[in-house]
Amino acid sequence: MSAIANVVRLAHAGTVIAWSGARVLPDDIALPPPLQLFGRLTARLRNGQGQGEPTGNEARLSTALTSLGPSYIKLGQFLATRDDIIGRKLAADLATLQDRLPPFSQTEARQAVEEALDAPIEKLFAEFGPPVAAASIAQVHKAAIREAGGGLRSVAVKVLRPHIEQRFKQDLDSYFFAARMIERLHAPSRRLRPIAVVDTLAKSVAIEMDLRMEAAALSEMAENSKADEGFRVPKVDWTHSARRVLTLEWIDGTPISDRDALRARGHDLKALGARLMQTFLRHAMRDGFFHADMHPGNLFVDDQGRIVAVDFGIMGRLGMKERRFLAEMLHGFITRNYARVAEVHFEAGYVPRRHSVPLFAQALRAIGEPIMDRPASEISMAQLLGQLFQYTEVFDMQTRPELLLLQKTMVVVEGVGRSLDPDLNMWVVAEPVARQWMESQFGAEARFEAAAEGAASVGRFVGDIPKLLGQAERAADAFSALVEEGLRLDNDTVERLAEAQSRRNRMSRIGIWVGALALAAIALALLF
Repeated sequence: MSAIANVVRLAHAGTVIAWSGARVLPDDIALPPPLQLFGRLTARLRNGQGQGEPTGNEARLSTALTSLGPSYIKLGQFLATRDDIIGRKLAADLATLQDRLPPFSQTEARQAVEEALDAPIEKLFAEFGPPVAAASIAQVHKAAIREAGGGLRSVAVKVLRPHIEQRFKQDLDSYFFAARMIERLHAPSRRLRPIAVVDTLAKSVAIEMDLRMEAAALSEMAENSKADEGFRVPKVDWTHSARRVLTLEWIDGTPISDRDALRARGHDLKALGARLMQTFLRHAMRDGFFHADMHPGNLFVDDQGRIVAVDFGIMGRLGMKERRFLAEMLHGFITRNYARVAEVHFEAGYVPRRHSVPLFAQALRAIGEPIMDRPASEISMAQLLGQLFQYTEVFDMQTRPELLLLQKTMVVVEGVGRSLDPDLNMWVVAEPVARQWMESQFGAEARFEAAAEGAASVGRFVGDIPKLLGQAERAADAFSALVEEGLRLDNDTVERLAEAQSRRNRMSRIGIWVGALALAAIALALLF
């Protein structure tokens, strides 16, 4: 019954998308003849249904996915970050998908808050207004809390949509079913690992639907950036937050997209653009933890001129290897040290050692030189990363999802920065951040800290020597007993070995002896 339900749900989604006229396969994949015939016969109806000019593929696809509901919106947004799977053109189409849905009722919102916080809403909030924003998973209400002194404190209350978990569970079951069928029936698609892709989406959605995780992300970002000038995040009200409700400080700020209002309030737009880019790079390189949904709707500027980010449902993390790769790569391109950029790729294990470092450096020069001589307004680090990931396919560079998310976020951040300052020079802005991070990691102070950590490691090893000597002594006793008494096997084991040996040829017997000698060598190594 589950398989039948999944087929029905997928068939409905496929019909909606097909009827919209949107293409959902990469351009290099040809449609089967029956679908080509269906497309030709219904083209006039599907493309605008005969009324006026047809809209672009991105508009048709966004409309179709939005009509299918929250889980398909999230699927589209997720796939927009994976152009390694669906192709750059389709990923660019999906990047226009807006996570906006009509709000659910005030009555349902109040009931959800009361159930999550286990108290009447009048006791929790002095005021609880209508929704001010609604997305696929949750919506936000402006409310107020009565302070001890009698004053009111404005807050933003984020509430999950009713029954959203059940809806996502059903649709994710369908996605897993489709992924399993694809891997089973279409062998060429297995290299794209569709089951793993759906599993990644499922884990991401599970985190996003637990608002305690968003609160924790806000808290971590606040701790990381507490000394950053010109940037802050809202404070979490933990006493009014739970898994399905998140209460935050209300932000009275100017949307970063409203340039006229920013100018009217005396803010320096050029400085804001540079600071936004540097803040993003600093979080990615210094902290390895960055806001991965920094579109204009999630960014405000407060009265003190600080950039305030909201909506921390989607976050990115980079390990130390990825952070070093990013910093050294940017610094290498800025200084045109292509040999060092190539070495970084090999040191990180992104390019197999069987390839030539000088040849890879030559390819990097072919990417970097045309960009370096362009006007500042035409230089894009995000495009540089995109070209790099595309070109390195020739050198067998494996896909790095965390770097793809970084690149996609950088595209958005660059777009916002350029909207504030069209002449924003990305290299000039990025250079001090990359240089400062490299100095902190490889400068004299960093080497001193590394030496101290090394000394501590040696101290721990010296402290473990008695335990290691005890383990060696026990290994020696066991090996001595083996030599004196021989290896004892039970009757069943002897019979199975005899039967196996009778079936094997001479080469198999040689293999057994090689294995026995290897075991003996390991035992001797334990002794000496």
